Amino acid sequence: MMSDPEESVRLQGFGEMTLRTAIATLMALAPRERAEAAIFRVRDGARIARREIADLASDWGMTPMAEVRSPRLVPEQHWQDIVRGMVREAPLPSLVVAFLVGVLVARR
Repeated sequence: MMSDPEESVRLQGFGEMTLRTAIATLMALAPRERAEAAIFRVRDGARIARREIADLASDWGMTPMAEVRSPRLVPEQHWQDIVRGMVREAPLPSLVVAFLVGVLVARR
């Protein structure tokens, strides 16, 4: 089905707009939000298929925005994970020294 870029649609969570604007807005969303969003035609309430959206976006030269992660969204590493990573990369003599220092500190 050929879609008109000026057709009225409703982008879930954003309201009513033209099809071109809805697809441009969708491409600007983060990947997870993009996967959860849906576009519905106003004239009959039908949902536009993801494949049709992808085809229209590529036809109109719209590409998804690069995935940008906010520092707030990156989970903090726990100190156990940091130490575990250090142990994996450390040479054996360093591990032996660290173990002996740990034993001395624990005995005090």
